[in-house]
Amino acid sequence: MGCLTTHFRVVGALLVREMATRFGSKPGGYVWALLDPTAHILLLTTIFQTIAHTPALGTSFALFFATGYIAFQFYQAMTGYLNAAVKANKALLSYPNVAPIDAIVARFVLQMGTTSLVAFIVLGTIVATIGIDTSLHWPSILEAVTLACLFGLGVSMINCVLFLKYPLYEQVFGIFNRPLFMISGVFFLPDSIPTPYRELVLINPLVHIIMSFRQGFYPQYRAFGLDMSYVYGIAFMTLFSGMLVFTLSRKTLRNE
Repeated sequence: MGCLTTHFRVVGALLVREMATRFGSKPGGYVWALLDPTAHILLLTTIFQTIAHTPALGTSFALFFATGYIAFQFYQAMTGYLNAAVKANKALLSYPNVAPIDAIVARFVLQMGTTSLVAFIVLGTIVATIGIDTSLHWPSILEAVTLACLFGLGVSMINCVLFLKYPLYEQVFGIFNRPLFMISGVFFLPDSIPTPYRELVLINPLVHIIMSFRQGFYPQYRAFGLDMSYVYGIAFMTLFSGMLVFTLSRKTLRNE
């Protein structure tokens, strides 16, 4: 019980420190967290409105891209922030009460809360602005968000170890991770891709996460090919592997 209490106290202190470091004492830091995804959605909306008359789903380009972009960000922003959790808090790990997992948990909580707030504000504003009577299906939305965050957490725990042990791997991961935005269904529907290319796209678990997230905003969307059991398997296998690698490398994380 004492160890658990210490863990929560350390995570709370790290959370406050991360908020001050990331956003600063001025509100501008929080504003930028909101403006960044908004700018991407506006850019995508502007570009594709000049190409097509209607979006691939529904009648609003902004809502279509927002649902894809925000769902993707629950994974992408999570890994981008957590990958450097241990490295950024290296000096604090010299204290006996501070463990590498504390830094991971603190950043996970902060990033999940930040992306959730951004999603609520951005998507809420779009729905209110376009004036469409959107009937939200919360189970699909929450399921997609949870799996995206857990998948990102597992990937990040593995990366925290491998980035420290193999610096070249960090460059390789960046190369392979960068195209994910283009092939995860942010600005297209996997249903519209002909076979056999559709099956190749559906190997990517983020495609299923985005499809599930969109189902929460588009009741008429049938999402052919959606397989959430596949996403559950990938997410929990990645999370288990991350926890195993992270646990076995505690000395490496402290001493590297």
